[in-house]
Amino acid sequence: MADNQGPQGNYDPAGSTQMFRAFVDEGPQGGRQQAAPAASGGPRIGLIIGVVIAVVVVAGVAWLALK
Repeated sequence: MADNQGPQGNYDPAGSTQMFRAFVDEGPQGGRQQAAPAASGGPRIGLIIGVVIAVVVVAGVAWLALK
């Protein structure tokens, strides 16, 4: 199998490696804002409720199957 990963500076015909390196080398954007703690609690609560509902449904199906 050929070793396609040579040292840095090799030409990538697809350009994906150069684009990825340019993206990684970019500094952090100054315009980003962090989410407020109250806003980040919403999705977490929804996830917990979804998991609880899924467990209840699976338990109900198992109970009906074993009845």
